[in-house]
Amino acid sequence: MITRVWHGWTTQANASIYENLLRSEIFTGIAARQIAGYRGISLCRRDLGEEVEFVTIMWFDSLDAVRAFAGESYEHAVVPPKARAVLSRFDATSAHYETVVPPPIASS
Repeated sequence: MITRVWHGWTTQANASIYENLLRSEIFTGIAARQIAGYRGISLCRRDLGEEVEFVTIMWFDSLDAVRAFAGESYEHAVVPPKARAVLSRFDATSAHYETVVPPPIASS
């Protein structure tokens, strides 16, 4: 299993807008693609005062599944235009890790 980790930052004013965009459009759009080997996504949020940091954590069966999601240059961040419009900055690449202990099954 591969874990894909990415960070983005936004202003306090845009934080709820960005979170809603992720939950209502971006995450559902990823799921709708029905990528073989895609296992899910988790969202973390941290208030840093003037900024809010978001971390997405995605799980895939293999790097081939990651490539099916992100393309051949799979390390490049996948940030749709609507997200770019409300983010103040973001990682240009995602980090990929061999998942040693898989995530527990959690309800949302």
